Amino acid sequence: MSKLPRISGNDTVKKLQRLGFEVFDKSGSHVYLHKWHSDKWTVRITVPVHGKKILKLKTLKSILKQAEIDLDKFIEA
Repeated sequence: MSKLPRISGNDTVKKLQRLGFEVFDKSGSHVYLHKWHSDKWTVRITVPVHGKKILKLKTLKSILKQAEIDLDKFIEA
C-alpha cells in the first residue's frame, strides 16, 4: 500500500476531477464536488483550498474516504 501523498487542496481538486468528480460550488476557501453515479449524485465532498498550503494527512484521508476512492487509484490520477 502506498503512503498518503503530501498534496495541496487545489491539486486534490484537480485529481478528483480527473477521476470524474465535478465542482458544483465554492464557498470561501472550500470547494464542493460530487459525481454522477447511475441516476443520482454521490455524496458531497468538501476540499479546503488555502492557496498552496499542504493538506493535513488526516484531512486527505477523510476526503478519500468520502469519495470512496482507493489511495492507489488517487495517486495514479
